[in-house]
Amino acid sequence: MEHGAKENEFREQRLINLGKLKEMGYQPFGQAFERTGRLSEILAGYEENKAVKIAGRIVSKRTMGKSIFAHLQDGSGRFQIYIKKDTIGEQAFAAFELLDLGDQIGADGELFVTKMGERTLKVLNWTLLCKALLPLPEKWHGLSDVELRYRYRYLDLIANQEVRDLFNKRIEIIREIRAFLAGRGFYEVETPMIQQMAGGAAANPFKTHYNALGADMFLRIAPELYLKRLLVGGFDKVFELNRNFRNEGLDRFHNPEFTMVEIYEAFGDVRSMMTLVQDLVTGVAQKVLGTLQVGAGEAAVDLSLPWRTVAYKDLVRDKVGADWFELPVETAREKARGLGLDVPNEWGFTEITQEVYEKLIEKTLMNPTFVTRLPVDLVPLAKRCPDDASVVDVFELVIRGREIAPGYTELNDPLDQRKRFEDQAGGDASKIDEDFLTALEHGMPPAGGMGIGIDRLVIVLTGAESIRDVVLFPQLKAK
Repeated sequence: MEHGAKENEFREQRLINLGKLKEMGYQPFGQAFERTGRLSEILAGYEENKAVKIAGRIVSKRTMGKSIFAHLQDGSGRFQIYIKKDTIGEQAFAAFELLDLGDQIGADGELFVTKMGERTLKVLNWTLLCKALLPLPEKWHGLSDVELRYRYRYLDLIANQEVRDLFNKRIEIIREIRAFLAGRGFYEVETPMIQQMAGGAAANPFKTHYNALGADMFLRIAPELYLKRLLVGGFDKVFELNRNFRNEGLDRFHNPEFTMVEIYEAFGDVRSMMTLVQDLVTGVAQKVLGTLQVGAGEAAVDLSLPWRTVAYKDLVRDKVGADWFELPVETAREKARGLGLDVPNEWGFTEITQEVYEKLIEKTLMNPTFVTRLPVDLVPLAKRCPDDASVVDVFELVIRGREIAPGYTELNDPLDQRKRFEDQAGGDASKIDEDFLTALEHGMPPAGGMGIGIDRLVIVLTGAESIRDVVLFPQLKAK
């Protein structure tokens, strides 16, 4: 895409063409047009001499004397059209010559195959549906154009078939996730996205003010606490697929608004969630991609079962020594710094260990790995392991070096939950969700729960490089 004087020059020429078309009786921004079908459907149902009506954007055009070949593009694909002066008449032909790339038209005619073997529509009539005042982008390849491709995603979708293909896959993945969960008896529900307390995860929320109530509110960081209220209320298998919001940094794997599915099953536990996520991910991969070998090169992942299961502490010991969990905090801090980690003096042992895991271990786990038995301080909403109260009965599913899904045996003890909320709040009672604790005191059944990061799952399944590649309109700095 070109900017400045040259773009203004293109626009001026297109405005001149628009004026000429209006003089010839063509309305530049037309009415609804009834199609026989989308372009991919026309191709799929092709029959020689069949009469059809199609519509789309002109993406190529070449004049050959008294005839013109052009390609139309819609959301499903491309189709060639053939315009002949003797067939449509001199005025309609002259008007078509005034059309620019990017203009959208409707056309009706008959199907035939050219000498080059391409299925084509011989146009009998055409109508102008929308005049484009700015030109289409040229090739948008190379790192220098990445920012423009994200900022002008609509042009990216026009110019790059592979981008449209990726987002079509994302749409299919989400559709199959919903179908899978419905097939397993889960009910899809909606819970508040504007909340009085931002709970269910440790993250910095976006804050707003609700004038009608005269109260500060928060965009949710997770739906967990409301979904658990539904377990108390008797919904025994629920899920919610929607947006969460976290007022944190931007990088290859983080966007401030992101899509997750959270799933809860009464009378289950972390092991039933393991089985569920394995079945879900492999089932979706097979349905959408037809394979369990996804990605390519350094992004290649094998989703074949069984998936590896390993305890958090075992991974840490393998990396930094069998005696790590017996070390004094001062020794652990110096050892971590010796490994090149930035460890502030105020960090405790759990924070130092988590830094070792996140910076040195997690990124090495390419094929699906369930990392289990995490320190209790890291997961305040999960049940403790019966054989070791210092760790919780959870997994973090890591694929391609990133957490894709955490799963828990959910904590349903309101007394333990209160104690952990108090520890997390650091003495600030206003940070404790009393309404949720009241719900727990009415009795929540034993349950398994998990959240799956949809954006990250799409990255894994498609081999994409960044979250910005799989979100239609990623957050960007203002121009």
